[in-house]
Amino acid sequence: MTRLSIRDALARENPLVTPLAHDALSARMIEQAGFHAFAIGGSALLAARHAYPDIGLIGLTDMVSGIRDIADASSIPFIADADDGYGDVKSVARLVTAYEAIGVGGFLVEDQDRDRKQQRADKAAAVVDEAVIEAKLRAAMRARTNPETFVIGRTDAYGPLGLDAAMRRAERFFKLGVDGVFIAGLRTEADYRRVGAAFKGSYLSAAMFEGGDTPWLSPAELGAMGFTQVSFPASLIFRVVAAMRDGLAELRGHADGTRPLKALQQGPAIRDTLDKAVDLARWRAVETAQDQD
Repeated sequence: MTRLSIRDALARENPLVTPLAHDALSARMIEQAGFHAFAIGGSALLAARHAYPDIGLIGLTDMVSGIRDIADASSIPFIADADDGYGDVKSVARLVTAYEAIGVGGFLVEDQDRDRKQQRADKAAAVVDEAVIEAKLRAAMRARTNPETFVIGRTDAYGPLGLDAAMRRAERFFKLGVDGVFIAGLRTEADYRRVGAAFKGSYLSAAMFEGGDTPWLSPAELGAMGFTQVSFPASLIFRVVAAMRDGLAELRGHADGTRPLKALQQGPAIRDTLDKAVDLARWRAVETAQDQD
């Protein structure tokens, strides 16, 4: 499989919009929907794969296993969470080798304190010392063998320390030579405007969350502010969870005899979409070719 780089994807779309894939099916459908890249976040992946919260319960081996399944289902480039590197600088170097081997085009190393890790960056309780995260980012840059692998420094300092401290960390990350930064947990539109203006011209990531108390800005608005990549960490998994919740409630009512289950009017179209996503035609062609031998 030939996979383009994150740099290639950025050249195709500005800002680059990256939905989060939580499993192989979602990654395949993101590609078929016409997106140029996607992201893999620990929260959605752990929820889909293990029904775990993203509070530091897993390690590198778990993450690599989940990412590999997703990577194999799509040919477009993707960015993956690397949490805190799952240990010290040696662990970060091991992570880079493992991630590059399965096709990760870029990854984010964060400074949130693993022992007090929160799922939402705006709820972050603590971050590690600057020296710790900077050592990990240097280790990541030294360990990569592909110059196109993006090393992105993520800081969750906004929550516990404030925006000024978070921006200082981002500035230090760029001075180290990282390819991009992500200041997580911004709470107001003014925050986004300030960060965008400060780092405009650099690879700068933004994340839009639905259903919370943070701003809901369009990719065009964020691009004008200076952001080059916009992810939607919860939008897809939220819709999947809502569909399963509602569908199971209807099916439970049908089983109880309290509410008949109505067949989906779009059932055939949905079946066609699923067949395309699992590449049924290609596997049928393999069967046909075998019969003709």
